[in-house]
Amino acid sequence: MKRVQFSAFGNPADVIEAVEVDEPPAPGADEAAFDVEAFPINPADLLTVQGRYAERPPLPATLGAECLGRVTAVGANVRHLSVGDRVINMGRDNWCQRQCVRAGQLVPVPGDGDPLQLAMLKVNPATALLMLKSYVDLEPGDWVIQDAANSGVGQCLIRFARAEGIHTLNVVRRSELIAPLEALGADAVLVDGPDLAEQARVVTHGKGARLAIDAVGGTAVTRLADCLADGGTAVNYGLLSGHNCEMTSFQLVFRRLTLTGFWLVPHLTAMTTDRRTALYADLAQRIASGQLHVDVEATYGIDDIKQAVAHAGQGGRMGKILVTPNGPVK
Repeated sequence: MKRVQFSAFGNPADVIEAVEVDEPPAPGADEAAFDVEAFPINPADLLTVQGRYAERPPLPATLGAECLGRVTAVGANVRHLSVGDRVINMGRDNWCQRQCVRAGQLVPVPGDGDPLQLAMLKVNPATALLMLKSYVDLEPGDWVIQDAANSGVGQCLIRFARAEGIHTLNVVRRSELIAPLEALGADAVLVDGPDLAEQARVVTHGKGARLAIDAVGGTAVTRLADCLADGGTAVNYGLLSGHNCEMTSFQLVFRRLTLTGFWLVPHLTAMTTDRRTALYADLAQRIASGQLHVDVEATYGIDDIKQAVAHAGQGGRMGKILVTPNGPVK
């Protein structure tokens, strides 16, 4: 079978490759085997290959924050899974054709949902929902502002906020993104620039946002913070700019703003199995109901992983890039 790995840190399209490896063993008593149906390429995956994420794994390294799998065999002690079930894997080595893992790290999901949407269930929807709910008690009519609003997380946040009556200010870099995001339910889409705070003040009638969600870092955080109401909170979850977050002393001291960070891994680790299962059951139901959907720009086979990661790293995309390592899925 084939697995994606990298043997040096660097540009993903240069150092990533699909290599032949041994088939996984038959599952032990507490294990389950599954075929990988699809996996998305996330910014965190690319940052890992570049050596810029939370940790630098020993090389050669596998990767892949999420996938959708179909169970092919279960061990004698496994009760919550059956052959044929669709699952998402809580492990972080999902870019392969097949796996055998501890059954406890697999979360079952509905078998009849859109497989590409389910493959993106673990990271972006959970990140958006937890950031929306974990830091500020938002009420209907409140405003939240986010940058990278056309990203997978950004699209999910727009949909979740709208369902709860929370208004979204969505910051983008290109005016052609305004109409697509408004079609998703964005209340306002603002083109980033030095007048961002004034744009936000006009849209919110001077109220400002209570929560800011940042994926960019650097001075983008400063501009988002200027759009917050006094006492508001800014949450950073990415560094698309490559620069550390920046806020001014005036913002922190005299406007009493808070800057904090979000990483999904410790949130999931702290959850009980039942709570984690309930979280993903809720998100899967939102997909089934049509509330949750992330645009897909292209899919690739595993042999084309270099082209896939190069595409995922391009600016100006209108959707996610996914890989279907065992062929197209339905």
